[in-house]
Amino acid sequence: MSPRLSESFRAQARACGSLGSAMYADLLARAADDLDQDGPTREVLRGYEDSAGPSALALRLAGSVHRLVLERRAGVLATYYPSVGGSWDAESGWEAFRDLLAAEPEAVREWLDRPPQTNEVGRSAALMAGLLTLTDALGDVPVRLVELGSSGGLNLLADRYRYRTADGRAVGPVDAPVTLSGAWVGDGPWTAPWPRLVERVATDVLPVDLTTTEGRLALTAYVWPDQAARHERLRGALAAVARTPVPVRRAGAREVVDTLELSEGCLTVLWHSVMWQYLDRSEQEAVRAGIDRLGAAATGRAPFAHLFLEPTRRTPESDHEFLVVLESWPAGARRVLATSRGHGLPTTWEGTSRSADSDG
Repeated sequence: MSPRLSESFRAQARACGSLGSAMYADLLARAADDLDQDGPTREVLRGYEDSAGPSALALRLAGSVHRLVLERRAGVLATYYPSVGGSWDAESGWEAFRDLLAAEPEAVREWLDRPPQTNEVGRSAALMAGLLTLTDALGDVPVRLVELGSSGGLNLLADRYRYRTADGRAVGPVDAPVTLSGAWVGDGPWTAPWPRLVERVATDVLPVDLTTTEGRLALTAYVWPDQAARHERLRGALAAVARTPVPVRRAGAREVVDTLELSEGCLTVLWHSVMWQYLDRSEQEAVRAGIDRLGAAATGRAPFAHLFLEPTRRTPESDHEFLVVLESWPAGARRVLATSRGHGLPTTWEGTSRSADSDG
């Protein structure tokens, strides 16, 4: 099996560690060693040798196994998963994980073709920073919100969540089922008019139906087992979507942008978060062309904005960062608003006019 695959697992392990999951940092590093040693991990992933990198195969594997744990199909492994009341132990937990892969390879492989459906609610903090920037400039304007890669549509309810800044201020509905603590750092437009959403359009190539047990299971499985705060946010967001259902239409990003039209008297916002890497180059280029078309059609009465949180370069020579970037028309301005993290928290305000070089 390609050494690139085991190295991609090690890179994902380091990323998980930097994002606060000691369990997955350990587990995926051990899985990488197992790949190199021709262990059960290698057999389960046979046929996926060329899936290193942006496909996030390590998270696909981890999510598939977590799903078996949540379904009570993983035997003793559940003892080590905090999401079901267990406690991770590096040696015994890895042994149980490896044994499951050896005993149930086909069950584990069932979800390897699925992209990770994280629908991370924390990313609403990053996206709301952009939305408040727009209402700060435009006032109480009706907003049509269109999302690419919506998964279950939870971030389209960003206006139904409450946000606490690092210095203790809070905005958003007081009875919100989700409170994002420490959401924002810095002096951003936190007192801008609260967005007035008149339309929510959720799209995904593999929609998650949150009215079903299967849909709720999928989202839970891709939340890392030892991150209790993320599981709590997900439970709150599921309560929010029960109050305000957001049906997710099956459609690819190119189709959505190609068929999107602006609306007189409304601000149309196209946003997305941590999904761009799953589009191939031709689709990225087609979506970019569609965004440029919409921008050229924007007017003062029918403004348009493209807002995203994606791994982005500030310049062609820069490293990737999780940047919150806002493009708005008819002015055609492009701004890096904030830096963030893969899960959206915290989002640190910049509010500069610097451009960013990005495939987003």
